[in-house]
Amino acid sequence: MSKHHVTATVNGDVVEFLCETHRSLLDVLRDELNLTGTKEGCGTGDCGACSVTIDGRLTCSCLVLGVEVEGKAIETIEGMAAGAVLHPLQRKFLEHAALQCGICTPGILIAARSLLERNPDPTEEEVRYWLAGNLCRCTGYHKIVDAVLDAAREMRRQ
Repeated sequence: MSKHHVTATVNGDVVEFLCETHRSLLDVLRDELNLTGTKEGCGTGDCGACSVTIDGRLTCSCLVLGVEVEGKAIETIEGMAAGAVLHPLQRKFLEHAALQCGICTPGILIAARSLLERNPDPTEEEVRYWLAGNLCRCTGYHKIVDAVLDAAREMRRQ
């Protein structure tokens, strides 16, 4: 199979990779770019574990072909912290114990950041609605929602 040369921006850095036309962006991120924070939960776009943003739009990376991201800006969980300084959402997830096994956590954090970029003062209902595409089998969501709301309050004060 032939490979295509793709250039994109991932977490602010220009990257180039060779990609077979059938490979998903999730596979490219994990296998070609060694960004393993994005997880595969279902492979069908139903669980949200593989959530990233592409040109600012929340997207399941398992549903996008790697060759489709030519010239696009992708943000993954690896780009969320500023070096050793965690994003407020990451800190609040730790403080609220809003994670357990960790498979869903990267996708939920990316989705929550996407929400707060659009709506810095969401209600609990809005947080639950926005995160509805992210499935978690371990926590029960209450601590996740509390962490997002707490992060939103902190981020509004900054």
